[in-house]
Amino acid sequence: MTNTDNGTNHTTPRPVVRLRGITVRYPGVLANDGVDLDLAAGEIHALMGENGAGKSTLASVLYGARRPDTGTLDLFGAPTRLASPADAIAAGIGMVHQHFMLFPGLTVAENVVYGAEPLHRFGVVDRAAARRAVADLVRRYGLDLDPDALVRDLPVGVRQRVEILKLLHRGARVLILDEPTAVLTPGEADRLFTVLRGLAAEGRAVLLVTHKLGEVLAVSHRVTVLRDGRRTTVLRTEETTAGDLAAAMTGRDLDLDVVHPPGTPGEPVLEVRELTVAGRGTKPAVDAATFTVRAGEIVGIAGVAGNGQAELVAAVVGLRRARSGVVRLRGEEITHAPVADRRRRGLAYLPEDRGEVGAAGQASLADNLAAGFHRGPLLGRFGFLSPTALTRHARRIIDRFRVRTPDTRTPIAALSGGNQQKAVLGRELAHQAPLLVAEQPTRGVDIGAVQAIHAELVAYRDAGHAVLLVSAELSEIRGLSDRVLVCYDGRVVAEWDRDEATEHRIGLAMAGEAG
Repeated sequence: MTNTDNGTNHTTPRPVVRLRGITVRYPGVLANDGVDLDLAAGEIHALMGENGAGKSTLASVLYGARRPDTGTLDLFGAPTRLASPADAIAAGIGMVHQHFMLFPGLTVAENVVYGAEPLHRFGVVDRAAARRAVADLVRRYGLDLDPDALVRDLPVGVRQRVEILKLLHRGARVLILDEPTAVLTPGEADRLFTVLRGLAAEGRAVLLVTHKLGEVLAVSHRVTVLRDGRRTTVLRTEETTAGDLAAAMTGRDLDLDVVHPPGTPGEPVLEVRELTVAGRGTKPAVDAATFTVRAGEIVGIAGVAGNGQAELVAAVVGLRRARSGVVRLRGEEITHAPVADRRRRGLAYLPEDRGEVGAAGQASLADNLAAGFHRGPLLGRFGFLSPTALTRHARRIIDRFRVRTPDTRTPIAALSGGNQQKAVLGRELAHQAPLLVAEQPTRGVDIGAVQAIHAELVAYRDAGHAVLLVSAELSEIRGLSDRVLVCYDGRVVAEWDRDEATEHRIGLAMAGEAG
């Protein structure tokens, strides 16, 4: 392992981006503390770190979305100040966000040229020229896109190519990608890496913000690691390992090959029979799904985003109405029961969207961790919540899940995404409900916290509870699940026991080739 902490060496080209001494402060938090970053032409450079380490903040500085308190930026050899993303785009910097910024009702070509349309001399959009420009980009980069296709009809992986085309149409020479494989199948991720290598080969600089060790090792040239807001090291990827990266991020050695033994299934806890949920138009979002989750087992659902798993979970937990079919919890039908009733009967839920569904952003961390407990042990005299009990309860969850927060009164929205995730999961596990429905439990969570969360889910299962796990991470599905289901186009198209659920099989089923 070579530590090139000065960001350059004799084989590294001259940087096109030089960030020096970047410091960003939020109330009670030092997000970036004098961070340096060099990004060279022709390089894919990974930016890694634990939750709250400052990755997203640093990327937002480079994209002009956050002005640093101190520090400088040199871009293409000249001092540069970016007051907004528009300034960054004009300067040749583009960003592909984790949540795509596309208009579903417009075509690929219309999305790509939006805001930078070719015009006739009287100021009217030249649609023919726009289509030709997009078609030329598609051919040049081999992105396999139909310029006339509506974005809403495209798979998630193809939509990501549209986002990349937008940047190329605007002449971006520096591309920032934020967790780009979070919603991709393994095949789609491989195709993305091929595109990124091609962009780097023609001299563009790519900054890859990710927490996935495997993809960093597969596609990047160098890695900058942040810890507690500071840059700890810069590593040449070809001279490092997953263990080196994990240790650099966490400051401790981690066992990355943990194998969880299978559970011992008991009686059915959740039974879903022929469940159908309405979608757009006449096509159902969920089409006659049938499966069972037993006490003492984890059942994982794999699938590319948009194939019905989100609507399936929403119907199970009561956030979406079932058109037909039956849902039973511990033998009692709950198909049309309200959410509160399902919770009382023994259902805990970690939602995919922790910000909108799982937490009240402006409420304190303590208040958020009290949700569901407020009618019980947190009550003081005369039926009012006890501040002492509230703080003690919050502190137990914070300590157990290593939630980084200035104090229990901090609004949960002020925490990093990963720390919000740990807090919401800790609250749901504390209910000790017979059934836990967990959507994307480790999304945006660093490697150390991932292992801790996995251990908690396995312990929950081994205590006799049932877990329904929905995850876009195949390694997570395969590592935790006793049985694996795959959703495609609204249907459960495959079911395997753990030993039968190979990555190849799951990947094919996710792409609609269950065989």
